[in-house]
Amino acid sequence: MLKVFVYGTLKPGEANYQRYCAGKVLNATKAIAQGKLFALPMGYPAMTPGNSTIHGYLLSLTNLDVLKALDELEDYHPARAASENLYNRKQIETYNPQGNSLGWAWVYIMTQELALQLGGVHLPNGWWSGSEIYEV
Repeated sequence: MLKVFVYGTLKPGEANYQRYCAGKVLNATKAIAQGKLFALPMGYPAMTPGNSTIHGYLLSLTNLDVLKALDELEDYHPARAASENLYNRKQIETYNPQGNSLGWAWVYIMTQELALQLGGVHLPNGWWSGSEIYEV
């Protein structure tokens, strides 16, 4: 079983869910994780290391090929130096909204330095939506 924590365009109802996840997700559970969330001017968010609550979904998948497609979408190449990737994939612990552990999942993380360099706007409430406008 493959678990991925998504907080942006891969969430159910967002732009990339249909293309990358529809029909492949066994379960999509509302979840939270620790980090810091930024809205980027390109129209998608970046999660960075941090101590704030990020709201998203924990996707459970059986097809491991989905991870390869997500790596491509997120410009993550395991053979490249971390500094050369847009996002890096790592495992983090996820929780339900009540704070109980849902276990470990993959997530795509950006460095805070890069998020700021790209013009990211911090979202202190930890929620991103493609239908909202964020002031840059």
